[in-house]
Amino acid sequence: MLIDIHAHAYRVKPPYIGFCTAEELLKAQKIHGIDKSVVLPIVSPEIYIPQDTADIIEMARQYPDRIIPFCNVDPRAMTNDSHAPLEELLEYYKELGCKGVGEVMPNMRTDDPKVQNLFRAAEKVGLSVTTDGSDQLDGDFGLYDDPGLPQLELSLRRFPNLIFFGHGPIFWGEIAKLETPGEKGVPFRFGGGGQVEGIHGGSCLPNYMQPIREEGVVAKLLRRYPNLYCDLSDGTAYNALARDLKYTAEFVKEFEDRMFFGTDIVSPDMPIPQIDALKQWKRDGVISASAYNKITHENAMRFLNL
Repeated sequence: MLIDIHAHAYRVKPPYIGFCTAEELLKAQKIHGIDKSVVLPIVSPEIYIPQDTADIIEMARQYPDRIIPFCNVDPRAMTNDSHAPLEELLEYYKELGCKGVGEVMPNMRTDDPKVQNLFRAAEKVGLSVTTDGSDQLDGDFGLYDDPGLPQLELSLRRFPNLIFFGHGPIFWGEIAKLETPGEKGVPFRFGGGGQVEGIHGGSCLPNYMQPIREEGVVAKLLRRYPNLYCDLSDGTAYNALARDLKYTAEFVKEFEDRMFFGTDIVSPDMPIPQIDALKQWKRDGVISASAYNKITHENAMRFLNL
């Protein structure tokens, strides 16, 4: 069984980026053997056309056995103020069946008072938060954090009853100790035009396939903060785990109860290497059958009360 903790779909096929419709997402589920998908709305304009959470709720109502809705609120909503009553929106969406908040992707500092206000509201309502990150402010999407993820740690400490799903290159790049701060992210061309080519090769880190010489901050934060979970969606999580299977075996053994399979599916034909990798790692003894079951569906069933 596979439960996808992180997927995307639009009610109407949008332009430019070929995001799935709900029907295309269901076809992709069938191709990859995925039983259920959590669908996260996109609401911040830095990343793409903002969605209405109501669209995701309607998808879930139309396909209740296949789609699980998350809600999302931009931290600048309802007065663009650090005291905005965002919990009123989140409570409303929770009553309509939403199981979490995300994907939170405005290009703001993680410790920005408005972002922290969103975290406060989510903790108060009892919903988790899934974020994506960036190593730069302006010209990108995602919450900015410094090397070592100190702003994430501040948030974990400030909101101990709020579950954070670590996701994306800024999080997974720190599975190993950074040799230089510049390894934290992929630079974009000045003035636009995509990622800088060369040694980065479009990957999350220039050393993303090198063995892990020294443990990074991710494991340290997981040990210290039980409210931090791991979202294994998109290629950055796959790269982080595939780069050093000896370390991955240790990492999974220690944190298997807080690791969740995901795809971050955007287009219906997007490759999802995590599926075959998890199966192969189970066959090869890198991870146990018990850990495989937890990662692929048992943790999600418990977390989502399925």
